[in-house]
Amino acid sequence: MPDIDVVTIGSATMDVFVECDDANIVSVCSKKKNSDFMSYPYGAKIDMTNFSTNIGGGGLNTAMNFANLGLKTSAIFKVGDDIYSDGIFEALNKTKVNLEGVIQDSSVSTGFSIILVSFQGDRTVLAHRGANASININDINFDLIKAAKLLYIAPLNGASNEVLDPLVKFAHEHNVKVCFNAGTTSLKKGFDGIKKLLSVANVVVMNKEEASMCSGIVVRPDTKTEKFSQELIHPDVKLMLEKLKVQEYQVIVITDGSKGAYAYDGMKYYYCPTFDSPVVSTLGAGDAFASTFCAALSRTKLDIGRALMYGSVNSASVVSVFGATEGFLTFEQIEKKLSDNPKYTYLTV
Repeated sequence: MPDIDVVTIGSATMDVFVECDDANIVSVCSKKKNSDFMSYPYGAKIDMTNFSTNIGGGGLNTAMNFANLGLKTSAIFKVGDDIYSDGIFEALNKTKVNLEGVIQDSSVSTGFSIILVSFQGDRTVLAHRGANASININDINFDLIKAAKLLYIAPLNGASNEVLDPLVKFAHEHNVKVCFNAGTTSLKKGFDGIKKLLSVANVVVMNKEEASMCSGIVVRPDTKTEKFSQELIHPDVKLMLEKLKVQEYQVIVITDGSKGAYAYDGMKYYYCPTFDSPVVSTLGAGDAFASTFCAALSRTKLDIGRALMYGSVNSASVVSVFGATEGFLTFEQIEKKLSDNPKYTYLTV
């Protein structure tokens, strides 16, 4: 069994990026909620501004990032036997990611996504889950997990979500630390449904929308009499952080897009702004941030604020290029950027 720092489990996809300057962003605001929609003229034929393909998926993205940061990394994901799986293996064979845990099944198709990128750099994803939604407990190489120091769980959807309970139980019983980034299928179960998973995770990372879905807490917009946006951390975000922290040893992280990220360790609330960068595509930003944060906790001797900064710098590099697995930085490159930008820092409350 190889020496392993981290095992990731999650999805692997072939991604097609489509950028069109004619896409519109439509904002709808009510007293309780703000929503943005990407729209195209109905029935029209529209020219693409840009087009590219790359590999992606939460399990694959984070495995490649961990390996690029210098960690001995193994990946568990499921693919079919088709041209898309060929492309995934071709790309991974150029990395140091150990592929012993990868499952290949010719009866299912490899995951595939079409990413519609807006002129603002944000995106809407049309996802075909394929093999990613069919991981079962017999597919998993538990020896890899037992040999690892950290199990990173990227979002698992569909039937694959059923492996989560035995997976985290096994990791906990064998003293393997767990970083949990919940997927939609898990979050739809609500807080009571996901509480067991939360209770054995050392680090939990969600974006604000996911945290709201899980906790049942809605972030209120500003009104005439209440200006929540003037506070460093929205009071409803604080409530989310507190509710999601169900064990004393946990660190809870909530990302908030271009506004930055928040964390809570039971004693302090942390806020880290985004690191300044041009935005080409936000796909993969969350995976880069979460996996870098988990890796940086060890690098920084559990300095939560600084680990948030490491995550933000690496995430900013990823969004500056097309492709969820492009733009990854090494620890040394991240530290060079932080050294060159001494005014960039985190704040605590």
